[in-house]
Amino acid sequence: MKLISWNVNGLRAVVGKDGFSWLSEQNPDFIGLQEIKVSEDNVPKQMYELGFKDISVNSAARAGYSGVMSLAKFDAVSLKSQFNDDDEGRVLEHRFGDVVLFNIYFPNGQKDDGRLAYKMDFYDKFLAYCDEILKSGKHVIFCGDVNTAHREIDLKNPKANSKTSGFLPIERAWIDRVLEHGFVDTFRQINGDVADAYSWWSYRFNARAKNVGWRIDYFFISAGLKDRLKDAFILSDITGSDHCPVGIEIDLKGLV
Repeated sequence: MKLISWNVNGLRAVVGKDGFSWLSEQNPDFIGLQEIKVSEDNVPKQMYELGFKDISVNSAARAGYSGVMSLAKFDAVSLKSQFNDDDEGRVLEHRFGDVVLFNIYFPNGQKDDGRLAYKMDFYDKFLAYCDEILKSGKHVIFCGDVNTAHREIDLKNPKANSKTSGFLPIERAWIDRVLEHGFVDTFRQINGDVADAYSWWSYRFNARAKNVGWRIDYFFISAGLKDRLKDAFILSDITGSDHCPVGIEIDLKGLV
């Protein structure tokens, strides 16, 4: 199966730019979108014409903010957040066979200390919830905009951003904990320490053209799926957002 994640930073704008024309070439079985910034009632009708069987939306209560959308070519039981108050529309959980797949727009902590605290609380609740799922015998895949670069190799200017939310020690330490709990950073698992591989670039200072970016969009898989991982990639040529899509190919035969 091919699974893709993309923070579109405004779904209607991406659709207006024919921003999903690449889907026919990639032909994913699942795509998780973050920061759709649209209510379910106002999702562009073109999204329902892309050939996906199961479509789920979790919009924020606040108009024009956050929100996630998942499109799948398989049947799944889809739920909104089971671990956190989700009026910000951040989580879709999909259960199929022995697999639980999350599409998540993790909080950004740059606004102030209150939002950083909210982000860290969200992180902790989510990891605890994953532990419960793993204890039940299920496998976990989670994807989305995690809003943190893990290591210095994951952003262009680590020293200059060492006190910026998104690269703070406490945020990076949470990703350490994710790995300690048995999860695999799929991109690093497949590609090793390849440098200059980013998924987000500021709209300022011509950052994307200069590849001054951050890798903050991920696919993590639980340890039991590690040997089933076939590929992990960043589709940096796809434009339409300040993020680009990321994805994996994984063999789930016998689990779904």
